[in-house]
This record gives sequence, C-alpha cells and structure tokens, in this order.
Amino acid sequence: MVRISPFDTAKRRHTSFASLDVLPEIKDDDQDFVIQPEDLKIDTYRASGAGGQHVNTTDSAVRITHLPTGIVVQCQNERSQHANRDRAMKMLRGRLADLYQRQQAEELAGLRGEQKEIAWGSQIRSYVFQPYTMVKDHRTGVDIGNINAVMDGDLDALIESYLRQTFGKQ
Repeated sequence: MVRISPFDTAKRRHTSFASLDVLPEIKDDDQDFVIQPEDLKIDTYRASGAGGQHVNTTDSAVRITHLPTGIVVQCQNERSQHANRDRAMKMLRGRLADLYQRQQAEELAGLRGEQKEIAWGSQIRSYVFQPYTMVKDHRTGVDIGNINAVMDGDLDALIESYLRQTFGKQ
C-alpha cells in the first residue's frame, strides 16, 4: 500500500506491506479428547533402584502403551501402583495432545501452501492512494483505477482475472 502518511509532517509517500492467510476454522477438541481403555496396553513391573522394604515384593511401576499411536510412557516414581498409573496417564495425555497439535500444524501448513517473503518483488497486489489512485494485480496484470470501489469490496475483476489465468479459460 502506497500512501501519504498523516503522521509525516513532510507529507512523503510511505509504503506498507501486509500478509494475510485465509484458512478454515479447525475445532479445538484436543483439551477434551477421550482415551479409550481398549487402546491401552498397561504393564506393571517391579521398580528398580534403592527403596524401602516393599521394593522387591510389589509391582508398583507402570508402563502404558497407546496402541494406535505407539506412544509409550512409564512411571515408577511413586510408591503405589495407582499413583504411578495416574501420573503415567497424565504423561500420556500430554504426549497425545502434543502429537495432535503437531498434526494440526502440518495440516494447516498443507492448506496454507507456499508463503513468500513480505518484501519488494513478492507482492501480489499494490494499492496506490497518492499521488494517483490505482490497484494493480501483479499476478494477472489487471489495473483498476477506482481504488475506493476495491477497498469497499468490489473484487470481481481481480477474482475473475486470477481464475481465468489459473484455469486457462480466456
């Protein structure tokens, strides 16, 4: 966008760049996802290391494998099997949430496509407000002199020229 800045006392032209992503809304269900019991393989074993009088007699350590993803967590920090199981489930939830978040980021990157640098030479469209008014689409070469109509949402000529160029229907 090229315009005369209202904040510049010398009334010089200023150029601004902006980048915009239009993406579908993805529901954020990762906070309340349910782990099905049949998707878990839970193993118990004896904790290793120095301990009290029950360390070699009870199976207090827990290893949980999430079968669909192959994520394995284990805990042997607590004295009871129940406490270790609770802590291991919290660890599993955290890892699954992280996996879900990474998959969501990959999906968005696939939808977003190529991103260009925000600088001279990579702009798609220029909006010149001063000293003359013009909108120029650099991809298709379309020039529109009525910048106020474009700013008010009259984008039909720009969209049509892009679709004609992209799909070859001249």
